[in-house]
Amino acid sequence: MSQGNSCVSVTAVQARACTVREALDRVGGKWSIGILVAASEGPVRFTELERQVEGISRRMLTLTLRNLERDGLLHRKVYPTVPPKVEYTATPMALELYESLVALTGWAERHRTAISEARAAYDQEHGAPTG
Repeated sequence: MSQGNSCVSVTAVQARACTVREALDRVGGKWSIGILVAASEGPVRFTELERQVEGISRRMLTLTLRNLERDGLLHRKVYPTVPPKVEYTATPMALELYESLVALTGWAERHRTAISEARAAYDQEHGAPTG
């Protein structure tokens, strides 16, 4: 996961579009939603995130946390203890995003039966494999 900017040598309009695309890619990433949901409920430690975000490796958790912090969605606080205690909290920007994620989740829940039926009808009509 690169932290570099893939939008080099572009016009101002392209740069704005690129920033939006990068932000959507970040928050729509495989692990980001689970991390943001956990952090939106209050301060959370690395090991708690490891347990809550099922299937994520330590390395991927570290990279995703770093990128979410870089994008201003998480705040990382290190306490001067031995061993160091680190907590992550959602920023106001992430809490605003959380509201959108809840709305999107509600939409998906309300329409899951219709989506399932549409998929089955499409697959039957086009001979696509089910699953």
